[in-house]
Amino acid sequence: MTQIDFHGELERLHAASFGWALWCCNHRREEAEEVLQAAYLKVLEGTACFKGNSSLRTWLFGVIRRTAWEQNRRRWLRLQVLGRWFTSQPAPIPSRDPEAAASGSEETSALRAALADLPARQGQVLHLVFYQDLTIQEASQVLRISLGTARTHFERGKARLRNILAPQRGNDDVR
Repeated sequence: MTQIDFHGELERLHAASFGWALWCCNHRREEAEEVLQAAYLKVLEGTACFKGNSSLRTWLFGVIRRTAWEQNRRRWLRLQVLGRWFTSQPAPIPSRDPEAAASGSEETSALRAALADLPARQGQVLHLVFYQDLTIQEASQVLRISLGTARTHFERGKARLRNILAPQRGNDDVR
């Protein structure tokens, strides 16, 4: 893949990459923007090298996931070192943007809450498959787990979502 093709593919995948970064950062927009920027830097500086063992999309999502994990770990260490002083700082006021307004519906809120109640791996697999349109196999590559494990998390996550959402929607709507 030429350098021009590579940059074009990165641009094409930007929206999906940002969605995955949001998921990896528990829907904290500013953190997701930082993670995505750091991931792009890794890619463009050559710290993360695409070897062609998977699709560019799954490889990029893996880089984003790893970058989010690294930033979470650094934040945790900072919290441990700085203790209460750091946590007592006021949180920035979130800006109201069209994306936030669109995702503010009750149904979306209920689904997000239900996804947050799932074990992390189940939530990650479901997000990659349903929101990022990856196959279960591609999701397994992003998460670096076996295909069978990804399928198990996918099925268990769907079943758990059904159980969580069934009382809210009524039993007629759940299949």
